[in-house]
Amino acid sequence: MTFQHPSDRDGDRRGWFSRLAENASNFTSSPAFFGFCLVLVAVVITTHALKLPLEWLMLTGETMTAVTLLLLALLKNSERRAEHAIQRKLDAIAAALLEVQEREPGEAVRSLQEAIRMEEET
Repeated sequence: MTFQHPSDRDGDRRGWFSRLAENASNFTSSPAFFGFCLVLVAVVITTHALKLPLEWLMLTGETMTAVTLLLLALLKNSERRAEHAIQRKLDAIAAALLEVQEREPGEAVRSLQEAIRMEEET
C-alpha cells in the first residue's frame, strides 16, 4: 500500500487502477449511469411503498450505500489527478514566464509544452 499522490504512483505508465478509475469516471458521467441511478432510487422507493420485508429494505439500502462509497472513491481519485495536472501546468507557466522575462527560453518552455500535452493523457 502506498500513500503517494495518485498521479505519481504509476510513474510514466498508467496502472490498472488508474485505467479503471478513468473508465469508471467516463461511465458514471454518462446518461446510462444516470438511468441506472434512477432505477435504483425507484427500487428503493418501491420497496418502502410496498412495505416489503426488512431484508429487502436493507438490501436496497446497502446497495445504495455501496454505490455511494464506490463513487466517492472514484471521485476523489479523479479530483486528485486533475489537481496534480493543474499544479504541474501552473508551475510550468510560472517557470516559462520567468525564462521569457529573462529572455532565455529553455527548459521551462519545453516543460510548459509537455504540461499542456499532459491534458490529453489524463
